[in-house]
Amino acid sequence: MAVAGCTKCIKYMLFFLNFIFWLAGGVILGVALWLRHDSQTSNLLILQFEGQQAPGTFYISVYILITVGAIMMLVGFLGCYGAIQESQCLLGTFFFFLVILFACEAAAAIWGFMNRDTISKELINFYDAAYIKALDVSGSPNKDAAVKVLDAFHTTLNCCGKGNDTALFTTLAKTLCPAKTLSPPNDQVHTIFYI
Repeated sequence: MAVAGCTKCIKYMLFFLNFIFWLAGGVILGVALWLRHDSQTSNLLILQFEGQQAPGTFYISVYILITVGAIMMLVGFLGCYGAIQESQCLLGTFFFFLVILFACEAAAAIWGFMNRDTISKELINFYDAAYIKALDVSGSPNKDAAVKVLDAFHTTLNCCGKGNDTALFTTLAKTLCPAKTLSPPNDQVHTIFYI
């Protein structure tokens, strides 16, 4: 059924808005895939120290973003195609997926907000355990692994040290730092999850 006048304008406006929605889904999907496969992020999260894996809670949020991006692209496509074809079935499916997508995004936002403290604390605790082992002067066998963990943190987050160390620890920490700065990772983790 062909439309004319104001209805035709609404048809093309719906197409245009859904095309923007489809593009936004593609951007979200692309950023999420980049975060998942970025070498610096992967290097930081695949570390193992004393049989303990780096906290993988970060990956949960990345997988949620991948899912949301893919669903947004599907919903955007259904909306575009349904608007052009003037199909009530496709537009109904579009609306159904739009409601589901909104519920998923709201749930993901609430989950991320509620767990940001947990994620940052897990990363900081993992860093602190490696930091203590790396500064161990007794020659612990795990010292080399701890130094590798610290190097990955320092390179990825552009930080070093803990920020509240004594002069002796600060001197030892400078040997582990790739940069001249001793800004603690707690500040960098806080910046990532709270801003």
